[in-house]
Amino acid sequence: MKKLMTMATLGILFLACQPKQETEISEIQKKVNEYAEFSLTTDLSKLSENEQKMLPLLIEAAQIMDEIFWKEAFGDKAALLDTITDEATKTYVKYNYGPWDRLDNNKPFVAGFGEKPAGAQYYPADMTKEEFEAFKDASKTSQYTFIGRNGAGALFTVPYHVVFQEKVEKAASLIKQAAELAEDAGLKKYLNLRAAALLSDDYLESDLAWMDMKDNRIDFVVGPIENYEDQLFNYKSSHEAYVLVKDMNWSVRLAKYLSFLPELQANIPVKAAYKTEKPGTDSDLNAYDVVYYAGDCNAGSKTIAINLPNDERVQLEKGTRRLQLKNAMQAKFDKIMIPISNLLIDESQRQHVTFDAFFANTMFHEVAHGLGIKNTINGKGTVRDALKEHGSALEEGKADILGLYMVTQLHNKGEIKGDLLDYYTTFLAGIFRSVRFGASSAHGKANMVRFNYFKEQNAFSFDAEKGTFKVNFDEFQKAMNGLSEKILTLQGDGDYAGVTQLFDEKGVVGVELQKNLDKVAEAGIPKDIVFKQGVEVLGL
Repeated sequence: MKKLMTMATLGILFLACQPKQETEISEIQKKVNEYAEFSLTTDLSKLSENEQKMLPLLIEAAQIMDEIFWKEAFGDKAALLDTITDEATKTYVKYNYGPWDRLDNNKPFVAGFGEKPAGAQYYPADMTKEEFEAFKDASKTSQYTFIGRNGAGALFTVPYHVVFQEKVEKAASLIKQAAELAEDAGLKKYLNLRAAALLSDDYLESDLAWMDMKDNRIDFVVGPIENYEDQLFNYKSSHEAYVLVKDMNWSVRLAKYLSFLPELQANIPVKAAYKTEKPGTDSDLNAYDVVYYAGDCNAGSKTIAINLPNDERVQLEKGTRRLQLKNAMQAKFDKIMIPISNLLIDESQRQHVTFDAFFANTMFHEVAHGLGIKNTINGKGTVRDALKEHGSALEEGKADILGLYMVTQLHNKGEIKGDLLDYYTTFLAGIFRSVRFGASSAHGKANMVRFNYFKEQNAFSFDAEKGTFKVNFDEFQKAMNGLSEKILTLQGDGDYAGVTQLFDEKGVVGVELQKNLDKVAEAGIPKDIVFKQGVEVLGL
């Protein structure tokens, strides 16, 4: 009897404990589970002994960029993590580089935190836009300065290389060690110049050297690069790094497309005044395996293609390099795109969702950043400066829609194979993938605008009974051209008010779209990917 009582008591205790455990961790664990894990590897046998020795040095430098980005995005990483006991919450904080959910419009998910500062840590938390505008300092809008407040309450600027002196000195030393091992002259020159740039915040010379590299098998993107984290003014660049290994065979296949850039620029669907700039053709279009992500590019949704440098001077002189991150792209296609397509795309068009189309749409998105216009046509300066915090989201929207335009034009010329419907249907499925990144993401907001614009133009139809979407081919093309013209005109005019209105009206998730996004979430389809990465994963 005593034994039975003991067993019964244990059973009651077990049952009593189980729901409590689930209640404590289930919601945050669901958020963790929205990221599908993927290991970043590549075939190291294709690398020389020196190239293999370079990787750990570059990865260590990348990890320093990660530490710096934590400071920019949140502040003291250790202090935050030390206050959290739940492992799932700790994991999700690491995914988001802070207590705000990047895939849910930056909503706080850790008790005690309110709204995320729009200017991250680049500006004083109590600074108003009016105060900043009245602040007289030529370097205040620099990509590479923090704004501080002195004891008297006045604003002042301080360069990145001063704020992070110890960290950038260590990173520069590691990059120089890697440069000593570099067998490619272009790579050696770039790494040495980039190391120096981290110590001065002057990246022009290293950007130009990066553009001149042609035969390097190892690549390293590093430094303060993108402006997404500064949602107050879109001025400040965030630190990040990618360690990359070039896929030489794929890169040869892609190289031919760059020769078409001048012709494509001349034919974009907008008035002549908005396409007078000549895209640089001294560019590369290559495929890579990523072996390490760090900092800004690793926060929340992961980048699967790169178009750099962002410096308009370099773009007009030499163009840009477009790096397709093939292994990460394949992971998103397999783990996210196919499951979404099987749920939301009409059964008659599901065969048109293909990896080749996904790769091409993503690739030409990056190429399309080089098309259009970089400087306003009415004396308002660069498009980026004129459109301020809206600049990144509109630029991503431009690249998406002009990328599809490029695919269409090249397909019509016989330069791209396959059914054009593959690219359109895959593009539609891609909207459902990217819009889940939320309004806090430039890419997410751009996709909301596109979905709503295409819906208004009848570019797709929705079967309420089946809950699936279907591309309407002719209307889809018309919507593509119409939205291209609208975005390019807003950029060329530097029309801040017009862009604000566009995002207010169309940068929102409507009831119908939300229902379908909820259906995707209920099906347990991941929102994005998270990486197992580093020297151990590579077997170094």
